Amino acid sequence: MSLFDLHDRVAIVTGGAGLLGSEFCRTLVEAGAEVVLADIDQEAAEAAADRLITGTNRISPIAVDVTDPDSVEGLIKDTRKRYGQLDILVNSAALNPKFDPFRSQTVGLDAVPGGFEDFPLDAWNQALAVNLTGVFLCCQAAARVMLGLGRGVIVNLSSIYGLAGPDQRIYQLEGKSPQFKPVYYSVTKSGILGLTRYLATYFAGKNIRVNALSPGGVFNNHEDEFVRNYSARAVLGRMAEKDELNGALLFLVSDASQYMTGANLVVDGGWTAW
Repeated sequence: MSLFDLHDRVAIVTGGAGLLGSEFCRTLVEAGAEVVLADIDQEAAEAAADRLITGTNRISPIAVDVTDPDSVEGLIKDTRKRYGQLDILVNSAALNPKFDPFRSQTVGLDAVPGGFEDFPLDAWNQALAVNLTGVFLCCQAAARVMLGLGRGVIVNLSSIYGLAGPDQRIYQLEGKSPQFKPVYYSVTKSGILGLTRYLATYFAGKNIRVNALSPGGVFNNHEDEFVRNYSARAVLGRMAEKDELNGALLFLVSDASQYMTGANLVVDGGWTAW
């Protein structure tokens, strides 16, 4: 079990106030890490940190806009000032309207009615800035520190929709206007996998490991009809609970996965096994 011990390690989790991000922060703290909970919403970050602090381990809430290079650099500098090091980066911040509607609204990206042919260019550009460029910027800034320290672990959150196209039929609910999983989500999550493999090979011999974690659908107060539609496609017959990615995340950031890099760990209840 010592392989999972994260004492004396410092982690940053972007999107740390989100559904999965807050779970990841809790898991890292329970494993002994000092955690920076980074989120675009300062109040949400502070509230999440207050809920999660346990024992002597600390969670520091810091506001960050992952699309702004200066904001990202500030996050890294603040982390080093507080803790003197950076060992782990978890890139969890992302736009996903059906996954977390509130967080999409905070940056002006509600779920867009209509399909691909009507998708607004502004929405496309903004989503790429958050979901893909934001991960690039965070990895780039963190890597400068990790290279200096001679070690580091990065985990990028992808999705089953980075591996397979969405089944748009499950989003069509009786008596409601047609809804679609937006095009940017599949494209950016596929891009995350490419970035992960690139970085893993780029850092060959540098003692920096980079892997991806691809969840399936996580229950977040979805409508009953959607839950039934989704569950019918999953081998295990249900959506994931929000804490069911924690073991996989801890495995990837700890020494338990020290022979893994450039990999994608899929936790999807068998969705992509069909």
